[in-house]
Amino acid sequence: MSWWKMLILGLISLLLLAGLWNLYREKTGLEKEAKTLKAELEGITRGVTALEKKVEYFKNPENLLKEAKSQFNYRASDEKLIIIVPSVTSTE
Repeated sequence: MSWWKMLILGLISLLLLAGLWNLYREKTGLEKEAKTLKAELEGITRGVTALEKKVEYFKNPENLLKEAKSQFNYRASDEKLIIIVPSVTSTE
């Protein structure tokens, strides 16, 4: 085989190797991105599940009233509210 045929064959081989290397790098990057997206999806799914549980909990009017009382000191007009403050003790 003449030297120019070897040179052309070598250049074609280099181009093929460069193309394969680029494909490998792109594949690795896409795999990393897919892994990140899967983790993000799992987090979002857990969040949605937690929100669905809260919605189910608050569908019960008793639970909703209990939460309103605990967070906002809500009371009905016929209810009385007693706040107990612990006494301060001295350790001296």
